[in-house]
Amino acid sequence: MQLLYDFIRRHPTGVDTFWAVVLFGFSMLWVITAAPVGVEPRTAAAVIVLLLSLVVALRRRMPERMLVLAAVLGVAQLTLDVEVNPADFAMLVIIYTVAAHDGSRWASRLALVGGLSAAPLAQVRWPMQDAGAGGKIFFTIVMSATFALAWVLGDSIRTRRAYFAQLEERATRLEKEREAQSKVAVAAERARIARELHDVVAHNVSVMVVQADGAAYVMDAAPDQAKQALETISTTGRQALAEMRRLLGVLRTGDAKESGEYVPQPDVRQIEDLVEQVRCAGLTVDFKIEGTPRPLPSGVELTAYRIVQEALTNSRKHGGPEVGASVRLVYFDDGLGLLVEDDGRGAAHEMYEDGGADGRGHGLIGMRERVGMVGGTLDAGPRPGGGFRISALLPLKPAH
Repeated sequence: MQLLYDFIRRHPTGVDTFWAVVLFGFSMLWVITAAPVGVEPRTAAAVIVLLLSLVVALRRRMPERMLVLAAVLGVAQLTLDVEVNPADFAMLVIIYTVAAHDGSRWASRLALVGGLSAAPLAQVRWPMQDAGAGGKIFFTIVMSATFALAWVLGDSIRTRRAYFAQLEERATRLEKEREAQSKVAVAAERARIARELHDVVAHNVSVMVVQADGAAYVMDAAPDQAKQALETISTTGRQALAEMRRLLGVLRTGDAKESGEYVPQPDVRQIEDLVEQVRCAGLTVDFKIEGTPRPLPSGVELTAYRIVQEALTNSRKHGGPEVGASVRLVYFDDGLGLLVEDDGRGAAHEMYEDGGADGRGHGLIGMRERVGMVGGTLDAGPRPGGGFRISALLPLKPAH
């Protein structure tokens, strides 16, 4: 059955041709054997049967023309006294086809008027001999209702098809709008990240300048201090170069007015202060550090701080009145692990995906951009049993 359905969908004109041949054969058999002799000219009947079969075969390719042809053939039947025969079923088919077709409305109206007129005209031209007035009226109403139902069915299918097409167009438009909004959010977040990394690099350069001035000042009097200053300059310079590599390719737009002074961005050590601020705001937070804390690249520390900040802010705003959260920092040999979880309403965190649960970022879009800048990985989603979880792994070595 499924194979037959698929074949019909792939070859609709072939199916129409098949049924046209069947209708032609059955109608010709009726003309030859069942038609009353002398009542109708059989040659004219054969031509009309052939053309009505053609209407069925070509109904999808040119429905309006086939409707006109069917109307002409109906008039020819009345004029040439060709009685109703099985080929007239094509009129029912073409009425349905035109009503279901997204074509000119005049054709659909003509099909409806023609269908409602067919039965009364046929009853007037070839009245039923053995039926009374009531039987003739009943038969006419039934036949007219059949044509009307064919038109109604076709028109409803056309309306339904147009409705689904409108839904598909709307879904496509919404998808394009969402992609455009996502691109805008990504661009804005990259610009913000670029500004912060720019400040990190500027701060490192400022440190290098101060250390270089100090080394020059104590070069003769305290060579050891000068050596230590030079080592600091070397370490800070490498770190600044690593941050510059991350900064390359990030478009910096919409810069705020520069103050002329660069302030260091938040780091991992300030996460504990951030947790305390969130606790004061009413959110219960369990904070733990595992492993041995050690200095990290500035970009990694800034990314870790922003992820925790974004996650706790959204837990507080969208997790519900009794939400609780936990923050874990894990120092590995080659990376820093972050795990932020809450037990609030996990469904509300879908706002992450919609481009910004708060004014400080763009939800998961911003988190992924930040993690991608340092070559890390991010995993976010609902927790089993409720709540939301964000897990990130940030490498300690810069991504090249």
